[in-house]
Amino acid sequence: MNDHLTTALHLAAASIPVLPLRAGKLPFGNCAACKNSACGDRPNMKTPGPCTCPRPCHGWAAATTDPDTLNSPPWATAWRAAATAAYHPGGAGLTVLDLDDQDAITWARATLPATRTVTTTRGEHWIYQGAMPSANGVRPGVDVKSLMAYARWLGPGVGATAPLPAAVRSLALKEPSPSRRAPQSLRVPLTGRGGDCPHRTPAYLARGIAMAVQRITGANSAVHATVYRTFLAVLSTHGRCGCLTDTDVERLFTAAQNRGESPRHCADAWTNARTALGM
Repeated sequence: MNDHLTTALHLAAASIPVLPLRAGKLPFGNCAACKNSACGDRPNMKTPGPCTCPRPCHGWAAATTDPDTLNSPPWATAWRAAATAAYHPGGAGLTVLDLDDQDAITWARATLPATRTVTTTRGEHWIYQGAMPSANGVRPGVDVKSLMAYARWLGPGVGATAPLPAAVRSLALKEPSPSRRAPQSLRVPLTGRGGDCPHRTPAYLARGIAMAVQRITGANSAVHATVYRTFLAVLSTHGRCGCLTDTDVERLFTAAQNRGESPRHCADAWTNARTALGM
């Protein structure tokens, strides 16, 4: 039994739903159709999506507390190849405030009640008792992970777990809830309306995409927020004229993924930008 599976079994015994993550903090697909995020990492729930598995195949929806499931194929195989363990905070009645940099941590310390904290690669997880809708980029360097989301398990942390405060619940109101989001894949609608490009020269678009890629690549903090704002800027300029191509969007998504964003987060940011623009 490897260390990740041992951790998973301990968490499951504490009624915390767990799942394995592969490199890049991405879930394993437990069927061939979902291998290597081919389905966009959208769990098969009540709403239609690319994953047509007969049961929740992977991601937060497949997180489990059942030791037999954790020890049986395909899970047993996944744990042997896993890079780390993750858990579904909402399924355990928890909310994780993911603070991505020192500025976000400073804001939290000045604004929110103290609670259990876990050190991450770039910042801290603040863990509160209580579940809520998840949302990305609710403020610079801050994500909310609870319902319909997963978080890496980085240890039990320190401090007492405080009740979920209203100040954290209000953060999720700044983005559309996950239930309104489109299927989370790389293939998302590009434009709101077709038509001739008013920019007259492809060089205008090329410069715009190059600048957007540079902005994402150069983000030293608040990556989630930077990706969303960059997508918003690109769509506000080029989203209605019909000049954006799949290649342009792939360049933007690739730049975001190179900064640590998952395909699901990219699709979320793109869909939220379209929603904000009424597209």
